[in-house]
Amino acid sequence: MTEKDKPAPENKFHNDPLKEIVKGNLEEDRLQQGRREEIASKWMEGSGTDADIVISSRVRLARNIRKLPFPPLASDEQREKVFQLAETVLQNQEEEQKHELRMLSMSSLSAISRQVLVEKHLISPLLARESRFSALILRDDEVISIMVNEEDHFRIQCLFPGLQLEKAWQEASHYDDFLESKVEYAFHEEKGYLTACPTNVGTGLRASVMLHLPALVITQQINRILAAVNQVGLAVRGLYGEGTEIIGNLLQISNQITLGQSEEEIWHNLYGVTRQLINQEKNAREHLLNEGREKLADRAGRAFGILKYARMIDSNEAMQLISDVRLGVDLGLIKNVPVKALNELLVLTRPGCLQYLKGRALSAYERDLERAVQIQKYLP
Repeated sequence: MTEKDKPAPENKFHNDPLKEIVKGNLEEDRLQQGRREEIASKWMEGSGTDADIVISSRVRLARNIRKLPFPPLASDEQREKVFQLAETVLQNQEEEQKHELRMLSMSSLSAISRQVLVEKHLISPLLARESRFSALILRDDEVISIMVNEEDHFRIQCLFPGLQLEKAWQEASHYDDFLESKVEYAFHEEKGYLTACPTNVGTGLRASVMLHLPALVITQQINRILAAVNQVGLAVRGLYGEGTEIIGNLLQISNQITLGQSEEEIWHNLYGVTRQLINQEKNAREHLLNEGREKLADRAGRAFGILKYARMIDSNEAMQLISDVRLGVDLGLIKNVPVKALNELLVLTRPGCLQYLKGRALSAYERDLERAVQIQKYLP
């Protein structure tokens, strides 16, 4: 038999375990890519006014239904009534609404999925823990989220990128009007909207901004400035609100008083203080550039190198390094790194999101490994 007449060798690759491994890896990559896209949210876009310093603006309205106890004091039957009212409201969405609303029952979500919603700033840790007839009403672009049966019957939140407090207030107010047209609110002629927590009575409005202030931290001005912020009646908290520490040079500033002021006065006061903080941060950044440009570039470059090539990285270290890289990007010291990617990494590197990406619970050690992998997929 000539060489030409010999039968072709049998292709056994279709049974090769290597093929199954490759196929499995590709499927996992596609699955993770889809989940990364799910984790991304509009407020992470890096757009809006002064988005190099103001990560996001939020307005939240606390509302309750007349003649029903606040959720912490309500029976299961009463909580269920609120839940059913929310479902009815959702079924009667106005046709002119530009965006679709959907309702997610907390009892139908896994603990990891609820944690992802917390890390995306769409629900509170309290709602994540409370599954008895609790829910999230979420707009398709995630700009609007309404918590059902948290501390209050309804908490309407609007979240925008950059410094957009007025727009956030207008959008939240629109959905407040829509909800009020369907249910009767608990309202007192003198005190205003009645809420579970006395500090929310009145307008029921909480306005907040998430700020990135690395230069004020580096120049050791931050403590003095935050003390002044507290003195004008504003609260300073960590990335995830009350009781959380300030990491990665990120903090939230919000109003503390809702009684005796109009909604416009509340958000406008916060806007004015935020503008002052923006100017102080810009001055501190300019000072750092003038006094030690190469030193600052080295700091940002080292942070990028660790993020790009580290095999393990914990959550707090990741947040600090992302902050250093972001400062380098904002000052033009690091090129070709989108701010949007850095904003998404702030959330993507959190424990819940990492476990959601992998589709299973991870130990702290496994999370540190996976965090490094995900960061490297984002950085160029």
